[in-house]
Amino acid sequence: MSNASLHLTNSTISLASGNPEEKRQEIKNYFNHTWNQYESLFEALVSEEVYCERPQPLRHPLIFYYGHTAVFYVNKLMLGKQLKERINPRFESLFAIGVDEMSWDDLNDAHYEWPSVKEVQRYRNDVKQAVNQLIDEMELSLPVAWESTAWVILMGIEHERIHLETSSVLIRQLPLEQVQEVAGFAPNRADGRAAPENEYVTVPGGTVELGRSSYEIYGWDNEFGKTVYDVSSFRASKYLVSNQEFLQFVEAGGYLQAGWWSAEGKEWRDYHQAQMPEFWRGEPGAYRLRLMTSEIPLPMNWPAEVCYHEAHAFCNWKSVQSGSAVRMPDEAEYRRMLEFSGLDREHHEAPIEANWNLEQGASSVAIDRFAHGEFYDLVGNVWQWNETPIHAFDGFQVHPLYDDFSTPTFDNRHNLIKGGSWISTGNEITLGSRYAFRRHFYQHAGFRYIESEAEVKVDFDVYETDELVSQYCEFHYGDDVFGIPNFAKAVADVALAGSSEGARGRALDIGCSVGRSAFELARVFDAVDALDFSARFVQVGAQMQRLGRIRYERKEQGDLTTFQERTLADMGIEDPMNHINFMQQDACNMKARFTGYDLVLAANLIDRLRQPSRFLQDIATRILPGGYLVIASPYTWLEEFTPKENWIGGFKRDGEPVTTLDGLQEHLGAHFTLTGEPLKLPFVIRETMHKHQHSLSEVTIWKKK
Repeated sequence: MSNASLHLTNSTISLASGNPEEKRQEIKNYFNHTWNQYESLFEALVSEEVYCERPQPLRHPLIFYYGHTAVFYVNKLMLGKQLKERINPRFESLFAIGVDEMSWDDLNDAHYEWPSVKEVQRYRNDVKQAVNQLIDEMELSLPVAWESTAWVILMGIEHERIHLETSSVLIRQLPLEQVQEVAGFAPNRADGRAAPENEYVTVPGGTVELGRSSYEIYGWDNEFGKTVYDVSSFRASKYLVSNQEFLQFVEAGGYLQAGWWSAEGKEWRDYHQAQMPEFWRGEPGAYRLRLMTSEIPLPMNWPAEVCYHEAHAFCNWKSVQSGSAVRMPDEAEYRRMLEFSGLDREHHEAPIEANWNLEQGASSVAIDRFAHGEFYDLVGNVWQWNETPIHAFDGFQVHPLYDDFSTPTFDNRHNLIKGGSWISTGNEITLGSRYAFRRHFYQHAGFRYIESEAEVKVDFDVYETDELVSQYCEFHYGDDVFGIPNFAKAVADVALAGSSEGARGRALDIGCSVGRSAFELARVFDAVDALDFSARFVQVGAQMQRLGRIRYERKEQGDLTTFQERTLADMGIEDPMNHINFMQQDACNMKARFTGYDLVLAANLIDRLRQPSRFLQDIATRILPGGYLVIASPYTWLEEFTPKENWIGGFKRDGEPVTTLDGLQEHLGAHFTLTGEPLKLPFVIRETMHKHQHSLSEVTIWKKK
């Protein structure tokens, strides 16, 4: 493939123009090129043993990321019902979750048995064949919108392109003897020049509108919506901060003086005993730079690659040196620089000359090579840290098939990075792209600074505004309604009373939603696993555990809402409840380590599963002899959740009615004994001030034989 066609294939696709059959082929080419390019990156590992190395202690070994992007396609296409059968259920659990270091993620090596590279490669081949077949057969009309099968395919493609970049960072953190240069990823040569002296360019103020409104190209959910900002004029550095400029900070004792560092940054610096940027090697006067698969003498005119904390400390130091207010730009100021320089356009429509899209080579280049108006490297070379934490635009909506892409990062602890790096492709180099990482995170990222007295908003409300999640926050933690006790607490109390003769070691709350029942079980049990399919729900429970409070927006009537705060103290809980493990998990495809339970609570779950019989069969193996299974459900079987052929009750067989209780007996009778008569628990879900859903959940308690 020529360089020109390679770069074209790396660019995102227009979803509104052309005819459907041409677009089908374009999507297929984009998929296969992305797939092959990702696999070629892993050729940088010198042996299969390196796949099981963890470049970072808080991240999985590389074998996880090799399998993860293929599993992502299957899990999303299963969720969207575009695939009817799983390809490898074990892999689709093992490689599904744990990409980022979320507070509920457990990276204990004892919890994972990684397959061989050959097994994962065979799996990847099977997935590749299945997705190609789906592309050939799917219905396709233009424009492509986010409910279409093509959008889900593009979601997988852009997801793999993200991991092309993040995996390259992990490879860069491996010991040199574990990596080798690979075709297509050769670094650039340094020219040995000194860096140009940085200077300021004045950017006039103006009104900036952020957010996508159309589906002309693929976008992640956080890109949609709209927010308007009035930006004051400011002065911005002409160049990215070079290694030479950052070296001045290092030589001035920047890493040693606590005054330049934020409290969070100082904690990171002390923990890591940082004395220089992550990819610098050697001693003063003889620094070297670690590239992806090699080391070279530190190029003084290449951009400094740092985490946010280091960039922030540099700006504080620079402020004192210059006597002016120096900081990184916020999101609106960065867009204003693009507008001022004529770069507020899409790269795939009118290409922009820059060190990105793998167009120049697999490393940075000199900071004065690519001019963008009066600036250099406004896009490309390295990502640019931003002062703005990622947050939702007005009108933000979660994509139903990927509810944990953005919302777990709306916590004021993930800062935006802008502009892309040398390996950024696809959606990453679109005008509206929004990617954010924790402030200690290393990407191929550097920064430029601005001089401005304008205040930066860095604390965004973390009230849960998604209507469904907010509704369940109120259901679990809100006030009693119509004299009916809180269901999440009541069902946990029934489970505790019904299992009172059993051991109190480990409990599982499967389908935990936003977590109230888990807290009630944790009053009694030594350890509680609280699992739910939805990361948005799990995040609420994890936040309540971490902060002792949650906040959410409650709908009252029409557009009128109120903001609610609920705390553990409201529930009479003073203990921090650190023995609860909140984690995202598929109830029908749980990891093997979730086993050995004395009590399993499955509340209002069974009639929302795609394969309830599979869940019932599997859960029996996870409960200890003498342990208890508590199932609560209103038995509202709906084909949108469970295909009718998978219902375990609520139908006629041979002309006779089969109730769900009959089905439970049929599936559980070999391993469990029903301990008593079913109990009916009422519950009320509040939609608005004047609209409520009133239901009855039947509770059955089963003892393991």
